[in-house]
Amino acid sequence: MKIENTKAQMRKGVLEYCILLVLDGKPLYASDIIDELKNSKMIVVEGTLYPLLTRLKNDGLLAYNWEESTQGPPRKYYELTDEGKQFLEGLGGSWNELVDAVETIKSRKAV
Repeated sequence: MKIENTKAQMRKGVLEYCILLVLDGKPLYASDIIDELKNSKMIVVEGTLYPLLTRLKNDGLLAYNWEESTQGPPRKYYELTDEGKQFLEGLGGSWNELVDAVETIKSRKAV
């Protein structure tokens, strides 16, 4: 088994949560979302991001607005809906529980 495959699956598992975190508090253009993720060492490409954004929008967690751009055509800016903010809060609790569980298991192995 290749470690890269497992690492990719782990990233996919938390990507939705990371996208919602990046959008928490500010609307962003898709390339800005990618940049934020890359700056955090969470590598994602447009072909992965756009279907996720569409699914999150269809689930009522995201909305978007078109804004004029000084550098070309209008841009679609994504932001959390109220439902998305509540969902993110719930995911935060689940994330913390998961991290705690993994850390507990790791600490038992170290003894």
